[in-house]
Amino acid sequence: MMKASIATAVCLVAALCTPAQANDEDVKEYREHVMKSLNAQAAILGQIVSTAVPPDNLQAHLDSIALLASTALAAFEPKVPGGEAKPDVWAQWPDFSKRMREFADKTAAAAKLGHTASPEEALSNMLDVMDCKGCHEVYRNEKKGKKP
Repeated sequence: MMKASIATAVCLVAALCTPAQANDEDVKEYREHVMKSLNAQAAILGQIVSTAVPPDNLQAHLDSIALLASTALAAFEPKVPGGEAKPDVWAQWPDFSKRMREFADKTAAAAKLGHTASPEEALSNMLDVMDCKGCHEVYRNEKKGKKP
């Protein structure tokens, strides 16, 4: 009886510690969450730039964008077409991954600058840093029902 309980416990622990395989829908959902989070943070930067909200939390938002950008490429590594991602993401992987790495590098530099510069200086090159449109025009489908 004791051996059966120990065997059951070992199997339960092994099952809980074994990473689950994400299905395609999970992969797409995760990818969309990462990209929507980036979009939300970009919108906050827009509010700060337009002075609709004070820059009090600017550094937290710059750091958030840098962290999200550093994880975004990994969200596309599983070849799971769908969502808003065009099949070209994987068909042109060298170009797509290069763009995503450059985006991560630019956002990391912007976050680093934010730690030492004034809010105005930190935001001075945000149009270059947050050039999402250049990649979206090539690699993103708009969801049906959304206006461009």
